Amino acid sequence: MFKKEVYINRRESLKRQVNNGIALFMGNTDVAFNYPANQYHFRQDSNFLYFFGIDHPGFAGVIDFDEGKEYIFGNDFDLDDIIWMGPQPTVKEQAAEVGVENTGTLNDLASFVKKVVETGRKVHFLPPYRGETVITLSELLNVKPSEVKSLVSEELIKAVVKLREIKDDFEIAEIEKAVDIAYLMHTTAMKMAKPGIKEQEIAGTIEGISLALGGPVSFPIILSMNGQTLHNHYHGNILEEGRMMVCDAGSETEEHYASDLTRTTPVGGKFNGRQKDIYQIVLDANFKGIESVKPGVLYKDVHFKAAGVIVEGLKNVGLMKGNVEDAVAAGAHTLFMPHGLGHMMGLDVHDLEGLGEDYVGYDETVKRSTEFGTAYLRLAKKLKPGFVLTVEPGIYFIPALIDKFRAENKFKDFVNYDKLETYKDFGGIRIEDDVLVTEEGHKVLGKPVPKTVDDVEKTCSEPREWLKMEGFI
Repeated sequence: MFKKEVYINRRESLKRQVNNGIALFMGNTDVAFNYPANQYHFRQDSNFLYFFGIDHPGFAGVIDFDEGKEYIFGNDFDLDDIIWMGPQPTVKEQAAEVGVENTGTLNDLASFVKKVVETGRKVHFLPPYRGETVITLSELLNVKPSEVKSLVSEELIKAVVKLREIKDDFEIAEIEKAVDIAYLMHTTAMKMAKPGIKEQEIAGTIEGISLALGGPVSFPIILSMNGQTLHNHYHGNILEEGRMMVCDAGSETEEHYASDLTRTTPVGGKFNGRQKDIYQIVLDANFKGIESVKPGVLYKDVHFKAAGVIVEGLKNVGLMKGNVEDAVAAGAHTLFMPHGLGHMMGLDVHDLEGLGEDYVGYDETVKRSTEFGTAYLRLAKKLKPGFVLTVEPGIYFIPALIDKFRAENKFKDFVNYDKLETYKDFGGIRIEDDVLVTEEGHKVLGKPVPKTVDDVEKTCSEPREWLKMEGFI
């Protein structure tokens, strides 16, 4: 938890954005894993955390824009709870830690919201993403569960995005902590990427590093030598010489700020000629994307600059042909990189995505494309100081997509399909960093994870004793 002034200032900032009614922020509850007493690890709602900071289940926060008051609602623990959990702070004590004076029980919350509705005042709330939250909101508002999402406040969504998309110094420091943990996760994965090792062993080891040094992983680990599947959570393969291992992983800090990095490692620690050629193209696109990040630039333009580097590189190795600018304009690069260059980061690894990607990555001046590949850009709008985003170009050889486009004669003026057939067994490569937009340009956050060909090969040859090596013990 940050000092209480941080949360007070955030709520005051929100009051300047919304002028009437109340904002209702539902915290998350515990969720059963396979029977009621066996529960998933608790994760608080990010918006509740941002404005109210309390990292325990069973709370709701209210900001009354008309009265200028703030409330925390929750139930104190009874003796049965304390027997199992030990002494617990009261609702009032926890509210005081984040600068809120007014408290009540969850029954009080129901009476409070009922009165607001009866007097015709607006109840602003954000899109719910858990079933139990939908049910609670339906009961509080006296509507059917199926009607809840239609009552979500667009005004509140836009106000929250405007505040949360700009990271303050406290948040940036937390994200850098998360990146530093990810450094250990990724360098350990590189050192373990040996023939005969099961992917699960590596994925489990690096998840343990996250848990040991910060908190849970910020998203389920993507680790596979079948990197042509963009979000490959299957870890059952045995690593083979001549393959590449994509590792996309990050950590959460105790304050729940995320990192999200990707590195691609040759199994056995040495790139062969074909791997080195494709890897260097992706690395050049990564460098170009990072170099292009600065205030006032449309991120979709940064995306297309990286795409141009990919087309130029693939043309040099004989997989593409024709004019580079024409190929990018036609979307031919999407055969090899069908995703966007990056996304916002913060309390959510895809920051604020639960509020609606079009509110986060787009605005009134930049609208989402409907074209294949380009439609998948999570972030396209103009960059501002304080944004934290990922830069993650990739090249993927997806057999089903290659076959489809070839059968349709798609991009035949730009793609050398005969040579491309020989790459169907290649897999994929992605290289991803977390970048802050500064007043002057950009800053790559955290301890740099090796990514040049020489540095990756050097890291792969080093011993695996990460705790001792990095000075943690």
